[in-house]
Amino acid sequence: MNSNSNPDIILIGAGIMSATLGSMLNQLMPNATIEIYERLDQIAQESSDAWNNAGTGHSALCELNYTPELPDGTIDATKALRVAEQFELSKQYWAYLSVAKLLQDPKDFISPIPHMSFVWGADNVRFLRKRYDKLQTYNLFKDMQFSDEQQQLKEWIPLIMQDRDPKQPVAATKMDIGTDVNFGALARQMIGYLKNTAGVKIFTGHEVTNLKKRSDGSWQLKIKDLTSGQVKKATAKFVFIGAGGGALPLLEKSRIPEGKGFGGFPASGQWLRCTNPDIIKQHQAKVYGKPAVGAPPMSDPHLDTRMIGGERALLFGPFAGFSSKFLKNGSYWDLPLSIKWSNLWPMIKVGLTNFALLKYLIKQISQSPADRVNALKKFYVNADAKDWELEIAGQRVQVIKKDPKKGGILQFGTEVVTSADGSISALLGASPGASTSVPIMLELIQRCFPKEFQSEAWQNKLTQMVPSFGQSLEKHPDLCQKMRSWTSEALELNRPISA
Repeated sequence: MNSNSNPDIILIGAGIMSATLGSMLNQLMPNATIEIYERLDQIAQESSDAWNNAGTGHSALCELNYTPELPDGTIDATKALRVAEQFELSKQYWAYLSVAKLLQDPKDFISPIPHMSFVWGADNVRFLRKRYDKLQTYNLFKDMQFSDEQQQLKEWIPLIMQDRDPKQPVAATKMDIGTDVNFGALARQMIGYLKNTAGVKIFTGHEVTNLKKRSDGSWQLKIKDLTSGQVKKATAKFVFIGAGGGALPLLEKSRIPEGKGFGGFPASGQWLRCTNPDIIKQHQAKVYGKPAVGAPPMSDPHLDTRMIGGERALLFGPFAGFSSKFLKNGSYWDLPLSIKWSNLWPMIKVGLTNFALLKYLIKQISQSPADRVNALKKFYVNADAKDWELEIAGQRVQVIKKDPKKGGILQFGTEVVTSADGSISALLGASPGASTSVPIMLELIQRCFPKEFQSEAWQNKLTQMVPSFGQSLEKHPDLCQKMRSWTSEALELNRPISA
């Protein structure tokens, strides 16, 4: 048995969520001791990694599932407004860390890239026009451009318009303030800053295998060194379970009442990755289309320019798959072992009522390589299979939760589960989690440290870290413009995307 430790705070998982929370708590509580445990031998290799994550700075500028058309024909922009505000908060915190020189170089994790929506067919063109008209009524989207003229679209997206039928109805919207974010690189920079901070220790290759609450309210964790096989115990007043798909099993082991009834539905992702440099050079945008009927959120097909490791990449997807693993580097037993009496009924009800999703997944899983290329050809009509290869992305575990009326519902997005005393909190779910990591962690901090959160010292510090915190950018156009100008300068977003 290794020597035990007794930090103030323990963070499980070393992805973007733990990195964000750890850096925030270090800013708010510089004297607190923090330990971070990661089961893999490197930082941010699961859902935060660039090849496992969508990479879009999800800000509702192009994601069509954030603006559904209601039965009466109107566009519901509620989620779009919320996500747009949330992403601005994330940018502000990253800008704060960059200005304070706590991050190394923003160019390594964030790049400017237009966000576009593209549709074809008369009905879809009408929908996109309606969506544009709706979003134009909001300050956060006032710079959006719309066009249904093929000549204009050839200038915006030449690769997509190349040899396209001139009679086909097409339309697109364009927002130039969009970004590509490498959340793996961002997490590694945050963890790097924490690693060089007194009172913070990072342990890779260490897996938290169990945790239990002690009589004094603290939490004792059992941790295995995966290299040596040795086991140690660590005790902390506050624990955050930010282990991505691995968070649900640990939440179940905590036995907190608030965690009962939650289940998880895992789905894997795949991309077509372009291997032809000449084609990659011809596309400079994130172009999202309409999702298929029954598709889960964040499955909008998109032709996506990325910056990974300092080089341009071009991906198309995502294509969904199914695996019982909760993590890309997980076990096929993850799903079966997560099923308990407390979540069995909600999971059964979700299975019985989500026929459209199941039909979509079955269709996706049964796709051949030719089927994937044919899907790509709807965006890029000249696509050739020899220029693309299949890339396996990360696992996403969608939240299943109890519902008093339906028995169980499949919830897309993220869910913060916190004990009544605020001593432990877990983050479940998927997109747009990484992009909204900052407001998610602000909510978590408010729940778990309510007294400190309301103190003048913390409020002043929070305003330094996230200047518009507590104010609506939508309702204050001048503040919105000021914040966007500041974050663009601090994160060097006024540069052209790298060739």
